[in-house]
Amino acid sequence: MKAEQNELITRVGPGTPGGQLLRHYWQPVALVDEFDPALDPRMAKRPMKAVRLLGQDLVLFKDEQGCWGLLDRDCPHRGADLAFGRHEGDGVRCPFHGWKFNAHGHCTETPAEPEGSTLCQRVRQRSYPVVEKSGILFAWMGPEGQVPAPFPAFDCFTAPGSHTFAFKGWLDCNWLQALEVGIDPAHASYLHRYFQDESLETSYGKQFRGASAGSDWPMTKVLREFGRPEIHVNPADHGLQLIALRHLDEHLTHVRVTNQVFPQAFVIPLSADITITQWHVPVDDTHCYWYAIFTGFREPLNKAQMREQRLALYTLPDYKPRVGRHNDWGFNAEEQLTETYTGMGQDINVHDQWAVESPGPIQDRTREHLGTSDKGIMAYRRLLIKAIETVQAGGTPPMVLSPEQAAAMQGPSTVDSIAPADAWDAHWRQVDATKRDGAPWRQASETVTA
Repeated sequence: MKAEQNELITRVGPGTPGGQLLRHYWQPVALVDEFDPALDPRMAKRPMKAVRLLGQDLVLFKDEQGCWGLLDRDCPHRGADLAFGRHEGDGVRCPFHGWKFNAHGHCTETPAEPEGSTLCQRVRQRSYPVVEKSGILFAWMGPEGQVPAPFPAFDCFTAPGSHTFAFKGWLDCNWLQALEVGIDPAHASYLHRYFQDESLETSYGKQFRGASAGSDWPMTKVLREFGRPEIHVNPADHGLQLIALRHLDEHLTHVRVTNQVFPQAFVIPLSADITITQWHVPVDDTHCYWYAIFTGFREPLNKAQMREQRLALYTLPDYKPRVGRHNDWGFNAEEQLTETYTGMGQDINVHDQWAVESPGPIQDRTREHLGTSDKGIMAYRRLLIKAIETVQAGGTPPMVLSPEQAAAMQGPSTVDSIAPADAWDAHWRQVDATKRDGAPWRQASETVTA
């Protein structure tokens, strides 16, 4: 890749071509959990925090009516930092001169001005729409006055709160290298290789630690012993569909179906009954968060257990990992010889963290030598560059949907299954249909519709 192309697809600030593209889409800005006093006691008295998104500094708060406000962080009076503002229930007041702004950015008071002044009627702080979806607060950073596109009817958005769980984690790298690890089906056989299989009874909520659908084959065994997947990359309305086949013997094939959802997400199976939809959201050019919605298709999710598992690595209130470049990602040479391929513990999030942070804040793609197993990454980069060029030419990029298109876009399908070698395509589709049709919340929705 040429250096100028790498710049084009990694820079996200205001006015950059890549930033202009990403501002066409809803972006995760915080977890709803970040405003839970049980997890962050500061929120009991002051439900407000500074956030940074797409290279812009913002302040996010919840007012006494339950409305979310997302405002530019610099006060429009003289630029003081509104992250230190007074939360007064119905708005945020700047401590410098007392100017007050509501969740919509309207200036409601300028108390230092003369009696009868109408200055506040002519002042407005830039605000950004915020919606709550499955435990994540999504913001829209597009041009003021433009109507955001609706959300697709994906499973992660249509499942009830009992069957969804949201979490996030910080990464010290550009958003693109964080995304690309998730559309690389080959890496899991190496980066996430465990030398022993653990009990499947303790695999709940742990990726690559359960059994493939309809079998007693541990996913750890499949990945460890079959490291040359046959990868198919198919165009899809939502972006790309990736199918990785691992041929176990002449009768059986392991099928793993995942998706890239344009522009910044992937959808993958956590287990036979839980799917992960994960976004990779630029804080700025050299830092990002991953945000994930876990969607259950059988019993309600045990959110407390899933949160506890993940908080073993991530610290509150900023969801930053306990390991990183500063302590060699917890690397242990003895473990690398006897337990894991990386020597970096059992948590695959650490493995991924090393893989995406170790190339540096922005990976130098001019030094890459891509192989056949990278076909998903190559296909995605072509989509990304084409979309940026479309926006530069004044067009509409992929996945900016009409209401009708959004309502029709469901799924997308994810599968981790052992299939008959001569009928793997029909088999995975049936496994997916059975899983989705059997979801109690889908059945309830269809009954209500009928």
